[in-house]
Amino acid sequence: MPRPPLDGLIDDLYYLAGTPPYARLTLPPAPSALLIVNLGAPFRIRTGLETAEYADGCVITMPTRAYEFGYPPGTRSVGVHFKPWGLAPFLPMPAAELCDRPVTIEQVWGRPAIAELRDRLAMATGPHEMLALLEAELMRRLTETTGFGLVRQMSSIIAATRGAVAIGGLSEAAGVSSTHLAQRFKALVGVTPKRLARTHRFTAAVFAIDPAGPVDWGDLAGHAGYFDQAHFSHEFREFTGFTPTRYLEVRRRFLREHPGHILDGWPLPAD
Repeated sequence: MPRPPLDGLIDDLYYLAGTPPYARLTLPPAPSALLIVNLGAPFRIRTGLETAEYADGCVITMPTRAYEFGYPPGTRSVGVHFKPWGLAPFLPMPAAELCDRPVTIEQVWGRPAIAELRDRLAMATGPHEMLALLEAELMRRLTETTGFGLVRQMSSIIAATRGAVAIGGLSEAAGVSSTHLAQRFKALVGVTPKRLARTHRFTAAVFAIDPAGPVDWGDLAGHAGYFDQAHFSHEFREFTGFTPTRYLEVRRRFLREHPGHILDGWPLPAD
């Protein structure tokens, strides 16, 4: 966990190294943004029909659909899991411009800056020093962002209700028009408040799935706030590309083939 004020923007800083359980892992959309500084061989990200290679790393604002990560046999990186609004103070452009369009860190911070950072990280004595260097870089780049307080407050309400909040009521509570609120969200989060709420609801449903036991899809859908199981299934396929039952199959295969793996608790299917 980073120190203040970064702790209000970031869920965690992390270090990743080793051999992935599969060459390809699918990451469903979640209410989170991501920055990866790559220190090993390039990795690939597929979005829809497009696949791109990332050598220096990548920046991903809050996604609306699944990404497929293709890892080399040995991977090494440091990264940041941002809160949905947390990446905005580090971007030179509106977050909406990057929605579902991962870019290299060079495209965001410039080649000299990322080259210097990667060199310093490569010379660090271990993961703790690397994460301290990354945290210091983020502190140095932190900027003021118009409308940040509004978006953070409304996003926190959406998160607290797991997406089960009337979006019209948010704008009334904030004392702004729904159009203004949507514009601020798109600029800082990349999506509208309604889309963020949908993502929170979907994520709550996914984390409620226990792949090791039986799943009552109707009960799970109801507790997550979906109208019915058909609504849940449609939303699930839109967000992941999987039907709920197919998703459960690949999660169970992961458990069988990699028992006790550190990614066991993550909604990361591989197919």
